[in-house]
Amino acid sequence: MIAIVILWILTTLLVVSFAAILAKKYGVEYLIGLMTALIIMANIFAAKIVTFGGFAVPAGVIVFSMTFLITDILSEKWGKETARKALWIGFYANVVFVLSILIVINWPAAPFAAEFAEKFKEVLSLTPRIVIAGWVAYLISQNHDIWAFHFWKKKTKGKYLWWRNNASTIVSQLIDSVIFITIAFYGVFPILPLILGQWVVKIIIAILDTPFMYLIISFMDKVKTKN
Repeated sequence: MIAIVILWILTTLLVVSFAAILAKKYGVEYLIGLMTALIIMANIFAAKIVTFGGFAVPAGVIVFSMTFLITDILSEKWGKETARKALWIGFYANVVFVLSILIVINWPAAPFAAEFAEKFKEVLSLTPRIVIAGWVAYLISQNHDIWAFHFWKKKTKGKYLWWRNNASTIVSQLIDSVIFITIAFYGVFPILPLILGQWVVKIIIAILDTPFMYLIISFMDKVKTKN
C-alpha cells in the first residue's frame, strides 16, 4: 500500500507541475483553481484517519501538502500578493463548500432514496471541530508559508530555491499539523502521535517536491506566455 501512496504523491506532483506550466502560458487561474480544488478535497478526506509507514495521519495530508507547493510557485513567479490572493480564494471556496454540504445533508431525501441519503450523510457530514480546525490551521499556516518564503528569498538574495521552498514549507506544515490536530481531535484521539505522524509525512512530501519545484521553474522559464 505504501508504494501506491508514493505513486499517488508523485502523480499529484506531476499534476501540479502541469498546472504550473499551463498557468505560465495561459494564466495564473490554472494554479489557483487547482489549489482551491485540493483544499476542498483535503476537507473531505481529513475525517478519515489512515496509516502511512506506521504513522497515523488524516487522509487529506497528501492533497493539502500540495497547496504549499503551489503557494511557493505562486510566490516565486507571481509574487506575494498573488499567493495571498490564492490563499483567500481557497478559503472562500472552502466556506462555500462547507455551507453547501450542511444544506445538502439536511435537505429531506426522496422517500425511495432515504437509505442512500443516510450513507451520503455518513460520508460527507463534517463535524464543526474539523471545519474550524481546518479553517484556522489553513489561514495561519499558509500565511506563514508565504511570509517565510519571501523572508528567505530576501535573506538569500534570490539564491537557494531549495532552501526557501523547504524552510518555509516544513515549518508551516508543523504549524498546520499542531493547530489542526489539536483542535480537530483533542480528547478523541491521542494527538501527539497524530501531530508527529502528519508532520513526518509532510516532510517526506516536501522533500519529494523539491526536484519538482526546480523542474517546474525551469519549464516555466522556457514557456512563452500566450497573448
